[in-house]
Amino acid sequence: MMGLFCALIARDLRLALRHGADTLGAVLFFILTGTLFPLALGPSPDLLRHMAPGIIWVCALLAALLPLDRLFGAELEDGSLDQLLLLGLPPSLVALAKITAHWLTTGVPLLVAAVPLAIMLGLPTSTLPILLAGLLLGSMVLSLIGGMGASIVLGARRGGVLLPLLVLPLITPALIFGAAAIDAARTGLPWAPDLELLGAFLAAAIPLCPLAAGAGLRAAVE
Repeated sequence: MMGLFCALIARDLRLALRHGADTLGAVLFFILTGTLFPLALGPSPDLLRHMAPGIIWVCALLAALLPLDRLFGAELEDGSLDQLLLLGLPPSLVALAKITAHWLTTGVPLLVAAVPLAIMLGLPTSTLPILLAGLLLGSMVLSLIGGMGASIVLGARRGGVLLPLLVLPLITPALIFGAAAIDAARTGLPWAPDLELLGAFLAAAIPLCPLAAGAGLRAAVE
């Protein structure tokens, strides 16, 4: 079973590398949106430094949402989703493999792109490890909740419109904890409690989101 799970992840990674438009689009959106904020907020370094945690997290959230509407949609359209569910893996593991591939192709590139964006916005270099730790946890939460939402709206009319409405309220606590950890590190306050809450959010999402996503996949093909 573990071999099938890893093979499914490898398959999705190969497809993502072959058609890299989603990953490239998410990274470009993240960088371009982040660079537009200084034009809107003005040239004040103090204001940009104060707003940087929220800017980075909001941009990461919106960028991670871009590829989600096709996370399962392509397989449903060409009929391969039925074949994936017949491999012998539980639907929850099929969903988890797809979500893992989404994180590897979207979350990891956003982690790399976050460093130059944070430096551009004036965040102190001492806060970069906290930023990366928070985004590491938060990007996993984004992929898990986003994958769950994508499976629920799979096959629905205007699913691309419904998906952000479903995911954004659920992911807001992770955004708050992640941005608060960076702001606390920047101002010299304790930042560990915010990351611990983010880790607890991830610990709850890991078992629950794949189960809900698997149920959504099963309902979509029936």
